[in-house]
Amino acid sequence: MNITYIIGVIGAILVFLLGCVLGINIGPKAEGLDPVTFTPGNLWNFFDAASIFIVIGCTLAIVVASFPASTLSSIPKHFGVMLNSGKFNPMTYIDQLVDLAQTARKNGLLALEGKANEQEDPFFKQAIMLIVDANDPDKVRAILENDIECMSARHEDAASLYDKASSVAPAFGMVGTLVGLINMLASMDPTTGGGNLGKDMGTALITTLYGCILAHVIFGPIANNLRIRDSEEVLCKQIIVEGIMSIQSGENPKALREKLLTYVPQGMREAAASSSGGGE
Repeated sequence: MNITYIIGVIGAILVFLLGCVLGINIGPKAEGLDPVTFTPGNLWNFFDAASIFIVIGCTLAIVVASFPASTLSSIPKHFGVMLNSGKFNPMTYIDQLVDLAQTARKNGLLALEGKANEQEDPFFKQAIMLIVDANDPDKVRAILENDIECMSARHEDAASLYDKASSVAPAFGMVGTLVGLINMLASMDPTTGGGNLGKDMGTALITTLYGCILAHVIFGPIANNLRIRDSEEVLCKQIIVEGIMSIQSGENPKALREKLLTYVPQGMREAAASSSGGGE
């Protein structure tokens, strides 16, 4: 579970709501006032149904207009991918590849076919079968690297959906502000002396607030997390490619492990080394 995303979004919303109702009274002008005051009724100053309708409705409409149905239908899947932060663990793939290398050295590449059928990862299974079928090493690498590039391009298309929403939401916040200002100016009565000007101006600016919140609290983090998941998956698949090519060339399992560990951070290497040492 991607707990940092949940904590961050909930924290941003709570801090915003607290800022709306919290008053900190310091300085000469605050004499006689409580140092900290809470005014829950202030939250109603930040609610406007028409503004919500304009910002959310127009943002969603433009996103729908900008992407094909196949991309839009994958939105629930995007959230599943974003929240699943532990799916791609490089050490899991390294251990599996070292095990495959040991099997290949003892029994030959054909013995890996049974291992391939046990794999749940289609890319890993395909990679194993390519060397089991005795394909040319250059062909194997080209096929696998092309698969990674195409996958990453699809992932970028998914992230760009939320980038689009993140850029459109503030724009329609400004549109809503303009709508509010136009209505405010059209309804101004010179005889009242502009007594309602401040209230009407505040209402007009609420749409800009909504647009900024949608862009930077909702859509922006989603796009960033999707790209992080993509980089994690690409790393694991690069490890698979390098490991499979080394197995095909008959590399020693111990040397293979050392090579693949160069793909992971130093802390992960040290943990792997101590784990391996403890098992000896």
